[in-house]
Amino acid sequence: MVQREAIIPAKRHALYEAHRYSAAIRSGDLLFVSGQVGSRDDGSPEPDFERQVQQAFDNLTTVLEAAGCTFQDVIDITTFHTDPEAQFETIMAVRDRAIGDPPYPNWTAVGVNWLAGFDFEIKVIARIPSTD
Repeated sequence: MVQREAIIPAKRHALYEAHRYSAAIRSGDLLFVSGQVGSRDDGSPEPDFERQVQQAFDNLTTVLEAAGCTFQDVIDITTFHTDPEAQFETIMAVRDRAIGDPPYPNWTAVGVNWLAGFDFEIKVIARIPSTD
């Protein structure tokens, strides 16, 4: 049986402890990253939407790096949006800067009506590079 290993980046322990979840779980060579939002250092939402999306991607990058991964290792993305039609262009611009060139990972976008005060959330599954 493959054991799961919690991945929690530095400086964000309190957030994950307060809400009782791990930033990511490593299981074998797969990394399952919990939803990342555009939170400021104090945990509050970034009010500017484009900066909130960028901060969510930055927070995701921090989690990926803590596990030895980059966006090139991401194989599946799920994003959650409070107003998909109005937000889509902004999200795609930030996403394109973060993800880069093809081949692109799988992506599922979901419209929701509540994200605990946030307007965007992103979660991913990545393959952890071999260290052999």
